[in-house]
Amino acid sequence: MNESLNTLLNRASSRSYKKEMVSDELIEEVVKAGLKAPSAKNTQDNIIIVIKDKEVRDKISKINASILNSSGDPFYGAPVIIICAYNKNCPNGVYDSSLVLGNMMNAAEALGLGSCWIHRCRQEFELDEFKELLKPLGLTDEYIGVGNLALGYIEGAHPAPKDIKPNRVYYI
Repeated sequence: MNESLNTLLNRASSRSYKKEMVSDELIEEVVKAGLKAPSAKNTQDNIIIVIKDKEVRDKISKINASILNSSGDPFYGAPVIIICAYNKNCPNGVYDSSLVLGNMMNAAEALGLGSCWIHRCRQEFELDEFKELLKPLGLTDEYIGVGNLALGYIEGAHPAPKDIKPNRVYYI
């Protein structure tokens, strides 16, 4: 089978990660795949924020967990969080950013990394505590969060891809 198709058909969300930090080279490859995602009219109005600093990563984990009213780690111990957001003036930002996240998940799979899309990013961007974390980056209220990506080396066996539900394709 074609290597690209094999990656697409075998990717599955990872929910257990090693503490080992992912190399900068692999993170850059994942990010590059996200930046190459298509966008409506090639506006490229989304941003990617890579969180490797453990203290900041843990703060974001607590913020995300608080939205869930949970005390657990919604990032499953992944050492890297990649956040994707879009400029609020971009009418296709949610769709474009979703493609960015999809590309990054598929790139992670191709590179032997685990990943999982973690929601509640939009709510994170609305919280003052989260906005404080973004201030050093010069990011203002002009962005809306779409998704967080947990990224790391998979702990244990590679998750099995899910079965495809039937009756979802129609031809005319």
